[in-house]
Amino acid sequence: MHIKSLLIASLLSLSAGCATTGTAPQTEAEHEHVHASSSVAALVEPKRYNETLNPRQTEHPNVMGFNDLHIQAIRHLKPDIMSIEDPKLQAIVHHHCKAYDDGTFVCLMFPTGMKDQDKPIGFEYIITTAQFNTLPEKEKHYWHYHKTEVGRACATFPDLTKAEAEKILPAVHETYGKVVYFQKPEDKFPLGEPYVLIVQDMPDVKK
Repeated sequence: MHIKSLLIASLLSLSAGCATTGTAPQTEAEHEHVHASSSVAALVEPKRYNETLNPRQTEHPNVMGFNDLHIQAIRHLKPDIMSIEDPKLQAIVHHHCKAYDDGTFVCLMFPTGMKDQDKPIGFEYIITTAQFNTLPEKEKHYWHYHKTEVGRACATFPDLTKAEAEKILPAVHETYGKVVYFQKPEDKFPLGEPYVLIVQDMPDVKK
């Protein structure tokens, strides 16, 4: 079902539940207060996350924001053999990302996209360069620098205009990502232990 339809159905359900709670009727003063508050709220622009990284946030509520930034990248799957000939290094992994007020953003990772029945197989947690510099030295090995890796991964922003992508790139470049997988794309269910993929250790592929 379409997201908007689900939201409308949820709101109708909530409204029906409130109508049968049996609470005391509002006084005239309370009614006027609620009406005034609603009028003010209607004039307030909805909250947006980072407008550079999430340019499409206005299309749906913040809680649904993992489709705001779609990135396609290769070299994000663990190869069966550490060779440039391994086809997994050329496979596109779809990142559907949501930015947060603290400068971080999280990308759910899909092997085929983010359609209704697609399930994520892992996630990439992204932090700013300043945040990366606060990490313990032994932790830094797990993170890759996007100014280097965006080009090596042939990353693209398929849902954005050229102007939107050019605006995002400088911000993305000064971030670091940590990729965590809990499932291999060829497995029906998550099997074995989750693992961190050291992206910078992946072999370079032929362009």
